[in-house]
Amino acid sequence: PDRSFQSWIPPRPAPLKLPVPPSCSGKIVPREQNGTFVAVIGTKTRLVAAYWEHRTGKKEVRVVAVVLRSEAVDYYCHLCCQGKLNSAKGVVDIIPFHFGFAYGTAYIMCPLPSGCETPSHIAVTSAADSKDKLEFLEVKNKEKSDSFPYNFTVCFSTMYRFSNVLQLVQSLEMMQLLGVNRVVIYKTSCNDDTQRILDYYTRKGLVEVIPWSMSRFLRVSDGWKPNLNPGDIHYYGQIPALNDCIYRYMYQSRYVALHDTDELILPQSVNSWLELLPLLEKTYGVDKGYMFENYVFPIRPPPPSKTLPPQNPAWKNVSGVNILAHLYHEPTTSLNQYNYKIIVNPRVVFYTAVHGEMSSQIGSSVDSKIARMYHTR
Repeated sequence: PDRSFQSWIPPRPAPLKLPVPPSCSGKIVPREQNGTFVAVIGTKTRLVAAYWEHRTGKKEVRVVAVVLRSEAVDYYCHLCCQGKLNSAKGVVDIIPFHFGFAYGTAYIMCPLPSGCETPSHIAVTSAADSKDKLEFLEVKNKEKSDSFPYNFTVCFSTMYRFSNVLQLVQSLEMMQLLGVNRVVIYKTSCNDDTQRILDYYTRKGLVEVIPWSMSRFLRVSDGWKPNLNPGDIHYYGQIPALNDCIYRYMYQSRYVALHDTDELILPQSVNSWLELLPLLEKTYGVDKGYMFENYVFPIRPPPPSKTLPPQNPAWKNVSGVNILAHLYHEPTTSLNQYNYKIIVNPRVVFYTAVHGEMSSQIGSSVDSKIARMYHTR
């Protein structure tokens, strides 16, 4: 039988520190400190992570970055290859999903210079001769693989001043029932109870927490309209987090889902994502981004004539929203119906936004009778 979607959770690997070879002198950002953001000296640019790009037909490294959109910068890439430093001019591509905020997500594309076949680390500067005090990022995704340790990875972004403990636990447990093997959480801040939950699921091997310290150098907005939610960048830096997660798990996960902690993509005719994805592949085709309609379940009491199912009495002492108490969704409207969230093959995506917008014409809207998104808010 086909076991390609069999659910399992592999052990969590120990973090590794990879030293920069002596002839590529500089500082390396340790793997366990991903999310600290590396400054490009003399600019407003911050680097998130670097990934080998296998899909463009060119030999190049893609660096995920946050940039001031109005700032013109000539970027230079310094690649450490077999212990030697090689340099090349970079090309910047600003992702169009910035919602009008001053800062946005960008990719700095770094071609491999002659003699540099397998770069281990990369640094980016704003001038060709600025090679002092280089700060290196490890180049990830060096190996292209068709064998994935995870079937389904969910990307949560971003966790900021988070305290909704009960809903977080319910969501993580529900996702495991659906067949999710990995949940990636880009975290800025949370309360102590939430941190204990994250520590528990991290030890279990389900959760990976990425430190997301963008608020240390930018004034992050708490919304998506600059005139109503002022700030330097959209919603706590959500867009760079989502795009980083796509690349981080591109060759680790068969599929990646992008949604929030208060959302669940639930099948309507089968019991799990393990059964759902083969159905979607058969119905809409493979190598797609499957977009699920948004059904909002408001946080308010049910109609007086209805009664709730029995609730666990132990949950009364746990802070947060009980998603099992919200049984009635709002009528679907054009304002919320198309706020899609997605499950996507990450290897066919070059960039993404919040509600299913993807860089290539790969999106397929899923019939709500097959599956839909439950949004409890």
